[in-house]
Amino acid sequence: MTAGAHFKKGATCTSGRNLYGPAAFLLGDELDKLSPSLDAIRARLDVIDAELLRLVDERAGLAKSVAEAKRAAGDGDKFGLRPVREAQLLRRLLATPRKGASAALTVRLWRELISDNLAQQGPFHLAVWGANDPGRAVELARLRFGAAPPMRQVALPQDAVAAARTPWGVGVLALVPDNGWWGRLLAEPRLKVFAAMPCLTAWGPLGALAVAQIEVEPSGADETYWVTDAPEPADKITEALSRDGVAAHLLAHGGGMKLFALAGFYQANDARLTRAPGRMSGVIGAAPVTFDL
Repeated sequence: MTAGAHFKKGATCTSGRNLYGPAAFLLGDELDKLSPSLDAIRARLDVIDAELLRLVDERAGLAKSVAEAKRAAGDGDKFGLRPVREAQLLRRLLATPRKGASAALTVRLWRELISDNLAQQGPFHLAVWGANDPGRAVELARLRFGAAPPMRQVALPQDAVAAARTPWGVGVLALVPDNGWWGRLLAEPRLKVFAAMPCLTAWGPLGALAVAQIEVEPSGADETYWVTDAPEPADKITEALSRDGVAAHLLAHGGGMKLFALAGFYQANDARLTRAPGRMSGVIGAAPVTFDL
């Protein structure tokens, strides 16, 4: 059969199967890869869209059931954010063989589904401080948390941190060289950095961190965020940490403080960190590593 040839209505293969009739194509028959008509492709897309909506609607309904179950168990007021579970789910999805869905599409779709689920369980909301590039900070927040949670932009980093103290609140704060907002988290042990944005390397370099009143847990591939007031140059601090078996790199500095990312998950009382340079230092959170695809 030459390229561009047309099949007659009711065409069959040697086994008598209908290759291009509605039943075959709408069921996604593998043989339909040969040369389906544009109308048949559009018909198949219509079927897929309807099935997608049915499944998304079912998933959204289960989110309401989760909220009801939590209320029945007395956990209705507990923030439902689960960064580790989200990261592990996305890793499984991204490791699943796909024929057409890109990593970016996969991450965006499930971020939206997860955030909508969370927004149905409680008053999930965002406060975003973007320093000199508020548009980028808003973009990063939406890429990470989807369109479901209400968002407000704030003028000061402390306003975003204050929002993170509220029930179901998340502060998204830009990482900039002249502001050490993250150093103040040493005095607020209930607040933790739990996400680095963007979560996909294809979306650009690290630009912001997310903070909330949650406990961080290891996901299996993480970075820990550690702050110190050590006056030594960053390379001297990383050398000192390396001698103790801790791989680190500088993320930001400001206000006499330095913020490092440590490879792996570290507890706040880890002896290697208590021996590290600095009179005032500590872990301010941890996050799953960026998906590098």
